[in-house]
Amino acid sequence: MDLDVFVAAHRAEWDRLDALLRRRRRLNGAETDELVSLYQRTATHLSLIQSSAPDPQLTGRLSQLVARARSAVIGTRRASWSDVTRFLGQGFPAAVYRARHWWVPTALVSTAIAILLGWWIGAHPDVQSSIAAPSQLRELTRPGGEYETYYSSHPAAAFAAQVWTNNAQAAAMCLVLGVFLGLPVLWVLFENMLNLGVGFGLMSSAGRLDTFLGLVLPHGLLELTAVFVAAGTGLRLGWTLIDPGPRTRRTALAEEGRAAVGMAIGLALVLFVSGAIEGFVTPSGLPTWARIGIGVLAELAFLAYVYVLGGRAVRAGETGDLEATDRSATVPTAA
Repeated sequence: MDLDVFVAAHRAEWDRLDALLRRRRRLNGAETDELVSLYQRTATHLSLIQSSAPDPQLTGRLSQLVARARSAVIGTRRASWSDVTRFLGQGFPAAVYRARHWWVPTALVSTAIAILLGWWIGAHPDVQSSIAAPSQLRELTRPGGEYETYYSSHPAAAFAAQVWTNNAQAAAMCLVLGVFLGLPVLWVLFENMLNLGVGFGLMSSAGRLDTFLGLVLPHGLLELTAVFVAAGTGLRLGWTLIDPGPRTRRTALAEEGRAAVGMAIGLALVLFVSGAIEGFVTPSGLPTWARIGIGVLAELAFLAYVYVLGGRAVRAGETGDLEATDRSATVPTAA
């Protein structure tokens, strides 16, 4: 493409579009039709320049012009409670449901790794001694020791807020870092499973596995599920860079990235629930069966939410992405 010839041929159209956008009075019908037509043509021109003869200054000018025109044509839509209802009732559960082929295997493999690590640590005293001195291990695992007092060492509300913040950050890291081919996600996931395996192994070697499970399961079921969903989604985002499928790599990454951002918001709400359970239920005086029962109910409620509401939304065409009117416009690549 001869850029100078192209600019000379279409400069008048761009100037006319700019003039229409600057008008303070309301456009009449003919001018509105002209604005829409010029917006579409200018968007096509921008696409051609970006793909054939990229020029930073011209691209910047046309990008601003197209953005202004798009705002004028489509308008600015304000978020409403209907958006919140759609997100919680369709968008978020659909996104989690669509990612199930990633996060369910992630959950199974990660749980197996944590159990194997716990067995290995519990069955080998030399491994335990490399973790901490015998006196420190006794202090950790004894009745009333640090593993038990950890959950009641701070006021419940402050502890729940701290736990929620930490877990939400871990989930967000998994979602965001997935773009780096998923490798950082594997490290975050391994750290979580290692911590779980160490606690499992040390408490089981002290003959207190039942106490450990009674402390972890009430909040851990829902909390770990949220982490697995975030990790699986991050891994899928990384794989999209390698294999975008029938979509262009840019389009695939944009679609999956938008769904991942929405999922981060939804998982923050899920982790808020698990944090509340960890802050108020786990250290409570309820019997062990009651505390675990609350955790199981919370986990089953989340799975039903995903597989019933999410499955129904996906079958109706929901993908977890933004609505079509809120996405960037897709323009043709031919004049």
